[in-house]
Amino acid sequence: MFHKLRNLGMASSQMLYFAGIRSEDQLRAMGTVAAYLAVTKAGCSPSLNLLWAIEGALTDRDWTDVSRNERTSLLFQLDDYEQGEK
Repeated sequence: MFHKLRNLGMASSQMLYFAGIRSEDQLRAMGTVAAYLAVTKAGCSPSLNLLWAIEGALTDRDWTDVSRNERTSLLFQLDDYEQGEK
């Protein structure tokens, strides 16, 4: 399913699948933050490492190479999505 993408091993792939994300194209279309939120809404309890892993997967980088500034930006985007849902 996501075996071609970096960072997304069995556990991450299972969470994405459980959230209804079945393909790389679907993951790319959703984007990092929306995919992460879909996983949480599906009842999974991922750590923020999944957020960094998805971003790294979509940009073909190891999740540890996602910079502090990018992580901060992702957290702000996550907060904006969550605030918009209230």
